[in-house]
Amino acid sequence: MTREALRDCDLPLHGGRVPSWLAERMTTLGTAIAESIVADYGRSAFLSRLSDPFWFQAYGSVMGMDWHSSGITTSVMAR
Repeated sequence: MTREALRDCDLPLHGGRVPSWLAERMTTLGTAIAESIVADYGRSAFLSRLSDPFWFQAYGSVMGMDWHSSGITTSVMAR
């Protein structure tokens, strides 16, 4: 990833909370994805993916945190 590509990434802050019904679904889906990656590629491969900001953003979006970028770190890591 080039510095230019990283500079073009715009992730603004927003207010609000993730609804509890969505948080539960995100936990279930995120756990299944994480367990699958760890089972197939190992723990270090999953951690490597988490360290990529674009993969991390996509992971949160797949889990359901797609309406804005604020809170994605908490949503992905807190469960």
